[in-house]
Amino acid sequence: MDLGLKGKKGIVCAASKGLGRACALALSREGVELVITARTASELEKTAAEITAETGVKVIPVAGDIATEEGRAAALAACPNPDILVNNAGGPPPGDFRDWTREDWIKAVDQNMLAPIFLIKSVVDGMIERQFGRIVNITSASVKSPIPVLGMSNGARAGLTGFVGGLARQVAKHNVVINNILPGPFLTDRLRSGALVQARQRNVPVEEIIAERAKSSPTGRVGDPAEFGDACAFLCSAKIGFIVGHNLLLDGGNFNSSIA
Repeated sequence: MDLGLKGKKGIVCAASKGLGRACALALSREGVELVITARTASELEKTAAEITAETGVKVIPVAGDIATEEGRAAALAACPNPDILVNNAGGPPPGDFRDWTREDWIKAVDQNMLAPIFLIKSVVDGMIERQFGRIVNITSASVKSPIPVLGMSNGARAGLTGFVGGLARQVAKHNVVINNILPGPFLTDRLRSGALVQARQRNVPVEEIIAERAKSSPTGRVGDPAEFGDACAFLCSAKIGFIVGHNLLLDGGNFNSSIA
């Protein structure tokens, strides 16, 4: 399927690796010219070069922390009028809510709720004027099924979800479509690092921990970031203007409900 995106411009946040990189690669394959962001310049530049080499499409790396005003300003300076915005950021650390300070909470809300809202604020009116916009927020499966040790993530991402649910319905008549993708376990560096901690605690190979995660899924595996990227590209398509304010759960069927 031709998604109708060739020549469009987009910003993909936290795209040097993992799910963000997969989204950037999938969009680039559709002909979208991209600005990609991440905090580590060397990894980001390497990713940009690899994507351009594979697809032949222009990819501009802009290093910075998207949770800060400076990081957002740098990305927007490189792509002031994006047709596509993919919001993404790493999640807060796990723990017991009794140990979290106000500063911990503010950092989590800045990163996983306010940063995407401020980016949306910066681009949505231009999208409305041009009568085309696609915004995808990468949140978490914990929005549907909260994870006890990820309380800060549960709270901040749920706040973003509530905000998006209202805004998406205000701008849809202008062909500006906002949706969220909720990832479950995907084979990323983040999943591997978490598995490594458990492996060391139990004195077992990290592959055993990942295999256990896979067995718990109805699919019998963890997700491939490439299929996540393809789903993101689909939600950015020119052809999906009637899919508005959805939370697409990509977890291999782990969330057990007759209504997703």
